[in-house]
Amino acid sequence: MSAASTGAEGGLSRKGLAKGSVGLLGAIIIGVSCIAPPYTLTGALGPTASEVGEQVPAIFLVGFIPMLLVAFGYRELNAAMPDSGTSFTWGTRAFGPWVGWMNGWGLIVATVVVLSNLAAIAVDFFYLLIAQVTRRPSIAELADNVWVNTLTCLIFITLATWIAYRDMHTTQKLQYWLVGFQLTVFLGFGAVAVLRYFTGSAVNPTPFRLEWLNPFAVDSVRTFVAGVSLSLFIYWGWDVSLTVNEETDDATSTPGRAAVLTVMTIVSVYMFVTIASMMFAGMGEDGIGLGNPAIQDNVFFALAKPVLGPFAILMSTAVLISSAASLQSTFVSPARTLLSMGYYRAMPENLSKISPRFLTPGRATVISAISASAFYTLLRFVSTTVLWDTVQTLGAMIAFYYGLTAFAAVWYFRGHWFRSVRCFFFRLVSPGLGGLILFSLLGLTLKDSLDPSYGSGSQLFGVGLVFVLTLVLILLGVVLMVVQYVRAPAFFRGEVIARSDAVTEERKASTALEGGEAFPPSAAL
Repeated sequence: MSAASTGAEGGLSRKGLAKGSVGLLGAIIIGVSCIAPPYTLTGALGPTASEVGEQVPAIFLVGFIPMLLVAFGYRELNAAMPDSGTSFTWGTRAFGPWVGWMNGWGLIVATVVVLSNLAAIAVDFFYLLIAQVTRRPSIAELADNVWVNTLTCLIFITLATWIAYRDMHTTQKLQYWLVGFQLTVFLGFGAVAVLRYFTGSAVNPTPFRLEWLNPFAVDSVRTFVAGVSLSLFIYWGWDVSLTVNEETDDATSTPGRAAVLTVMTIVSVYMFVTIASMMFAGMGEDGIGLGNPAIQDNVFFALAKPVLGPFAILMSTAVLISSAASLQSTFVSPARTLLSMGYYRAMPENLSKISPRFLTPGRATVISAISASAFYTLLRFVSTTVLWDTVQTLGAMIAFYYGLTAFAAVWYFRGHWFRSVRCFFFRLVSPGLGGLILFSLLGLTLKDSLDPSYGSGSQLFGVGLVFVLTLVLILLGVVLMVVQYVRAPAFFRGEVIARSDAVTEERKASTALEGGEAFPPSAAL
């Protein structure tokens, strides 16, 4: 079916991606890779420890809750509508084309910002690793040279794009090795840290206490909010497991299971490594204590030598590979969202082009790469401060599209709420509560970012730069949406994807089956 003929009855359909190329394990691996646990935790553990002390594990558990609640809602939506557009498609079905378009835009903006950030981190650790291997610290300073930094960053993005452009089998094979290596090193680090505690060779041996896992021991509401806010960064990316739903062996069940299992895997890794680090180094503000402000930006770089000794370089390698692997796997999400938006004429139709050789969204992948490259290059030359302030806007964009998608699950399944205990929990309570938490956090983030001291402390006309950047990105989406409406209004009139709900789709399917149709509308995928 061509993009032009899609949705004659307001339904969904396949887009020519390679069905059956991704299994459950592959989807989980891609999700874990996108989250990039070594890269993510090395920057998150220090600041969190300095904020909440020994309650770090409890805070990570608190932050895990809304992600799991939202993941349940995603799983239900995917089972009913397995489409590569995910948040865009589901938001359109539940709330109509205008809300659905902005939901897709939120996902695209968030991932483009993350892509540029991942490439930048990969550059930093690339030159740091070379400096360690050659024992020439000056090489690490090359990352501070704007021309060297930008050129290296663009090379990394180009390599990641080339891999993402190829078939999903290539992506999976590469990710098996990259994720396997980083998790082996990361979990091995945790195991050695625990072993050193029990053998008495830890630097500051600190016995494990159950109080570390008690979220009620956190002494302020602000800390709770900080924990949930942190979750948007340390858990974000699990939804990539769902964007490959049209390429999985079972589109209705495999992606949803993969998303939930990815979140569960990541929280387990975070808890083990965090507790192991606390047992080895303690929470002091001196030396390698996790509360030391001097090591907050890169905790595991400081802990690697004391824990791993001559194998300390493995941690730097793991963080580099983690960011590089995430750079490649993160391309999966915006490319398939753009593919879907082009296919359903919410964006230019040429974005729906599928590579005839690899059966991947080739054009959308290249557009994602060009966008990330242009975004990074422009802001890197304008100001490093502005570049990193854009990362602060991620919280708002992620809370927006995760929360809105969760509410889409609640509204789409409104006729199912009281059918069973399972429906009540997974189609009302879980996504509804997760969406409320994220939208509350969105409001708090926008309010806090009005303050000029938020983020880097930069401001524009007395308003915090982070708030200004968030507003600019949202308004840019509105402008592009209006332009597309003028160019091709069919999608926005509901002629391509019809607004609907689960009960209505069930009735359509029942009527179609009674009429003898081989593929009823609700079973289009």
